[in-house]
Amino acid sequence: MGRVRQADIARVAGVSQATVSVVLGGNRTGVRLAESTRLRVLEAARRLGYADPLVKRPAFHDLFGICTAGPAFEAHQPVLAGVEAEAAALGKDLIVFTGSGPATARRTRLADGCLFLGDPVPGELPAPGFPIVHIGRRTDARVPFVDVDYAAASADVLARLSRAGHRRVCYLRDPADTPAARERERGIRTGTGLVVRTDGTGLGAEVIRGWLGEGVTALVVEEAVFAATRQALLAAAVQVPGDVSLAVLGRPPGGTAGPEVSGFEVPRRAVGREAVRLLACVVDTGAGEHRLLTCPPVAGETIAPVA
Repeated sequence: MGRVRQADIARVAGVSQATVSVVLGGNRTGVRLAESTRLRVLEAARRLGYADPLVKRPAFHDLFGICTAGPAFEAHQPVLAGVEAEAAALGKDLIVFTGSGPATARRTRLADGCLFLGDPVPGELPAPGFPIVHIGRRTDARVPFVDVDYAAASADVLARLSRAGHRRVCYLRDPADTPAARERERGIRTGTGLVVRTDGTGLGAEVIRGWLGEGVTALVVEEAVFAATRQALLAAAVQVPGDVSLAVLGRPPGGTAGPEVSGFEVPRRAVGREAVRLLACVVDTGAGEHRLLTCPPVAGETIAPVA
């Protein structure tokens, strides 16, 4: 049909040419626009083969995007290493998108499909059928994701403590209200019915001694509060596991002195690899799912039987 113009898109979509210009330009000026109108314009542009690189690029199924929010390369290095390794194994190239919002969401369509790490998937992406996978649990059922099964791994830690005779356990929660933190707490609270307290703030020697005086025999801590917990135990001159048992929901930071801490491995590199495999499946078949990876237990040396 020759060169497609924005006027053609406007006619097919049943909107003004000015509306088409706003939508295809990423609405940088923040014009109030109904979501149904924006999607109708994008669908018309795709159907007509509008000469925009984000619309007309043929899908060769060999270019995967990864959209990050914040300092992803520092905070998620093992995950990204897994993404890179599996992309290379499948013969895929990677393109990185940064930032968030409608403009970034539109740029991701340069790729055949996109992984999202950090911020949630933009609301406009699931509906048009663009292949996406989120690394980390999401509540939007339309979004395929890969994560680790924090709830099952946390419940297993509590079960190990129960088998060792612990009945009063203090749980020190990550103060950040993330999906992973909520899943770890869910696993703790649906474990074996132990007495669990949530108190991850204001740690000090007196707090630790007070808990032990109340009959607490074990501490379960999240990675984010492990360093503060260890410092408080040292200040209180409390021996682990002689005076109190200790378990971490994950792995303590590298280089920690003393006995190996009981807990579980978080297979972050495997998450990255699995996310690429899932995205390849979504690109090829259009079918996505939610995948949870098992956390291998770390027996460690910090859980002792109750005397």
